[in-house]
Amino acid sequence: MQSLKNHFLLAMPHMDEANFAGSLVYLCDHDDNGSMGVIANRPLDITLDALFEQLELGGSQSLHRNAPVYYGGPMHKDRGFILHRGNSDDWDSSVQVTDELTLTTSMDMLQALASNEGPERFIVCLGCAGWDVGQLEDEIKDNAWLTIEGESSVLFETPPAERMTAAAGILGIDLNLMTPDAGHA
Repeated sequence: MQSLKNHFLLAMPHMDEANFAGSLVYLCDHDDNGSMGVIANRPLDITLDALFEQLELGGSQSLHRNAPVYYGGPMHKDRGFILHRGNSDDWDSSVQVTDELTLTTSMDMLQALASNEGPERFIVCLGCAGWDVGQLEDEIKDNAWLTIEGESSVLFETPPAERMTAAAGILGIDLNLMTPDAGHA
């Protein structure tokens, strides 16, 4: 099995599952135990300021207070998942995804962001997306997802509304030309 870790999943136009329609997922893990990622293009109607306040972290002076919080997926919606540039050794409960990217689920990261510390480039997600062994592969075979190798510039330097287009552009694909119909004639 080829690992899709550090890949984007682009929901194909015919995807009508509410949790994933129009979604760009960044896969943080894909192995013999299943797959896990975060949706990276669906900001919620809350900012970090509201999250800092809810968690009583202060942060009213944080440079990051206006950063959006994202809907990361339908699993563990009560937990925070922070995808960021940096090293996993710097934070509790972190997993190094690539040499450049880390996924952190610990409160120390949010405390650091509230105090104007921590990484400059990050995405805070509530919830994550997960697939059992073979489930994602079956969905890919059914043409539900397009897979593209991940690029951190799409995650951190592209506005959320443009991330799907930017990710498709890595392969030279224009999403406006894709049909919602799948299959053979």
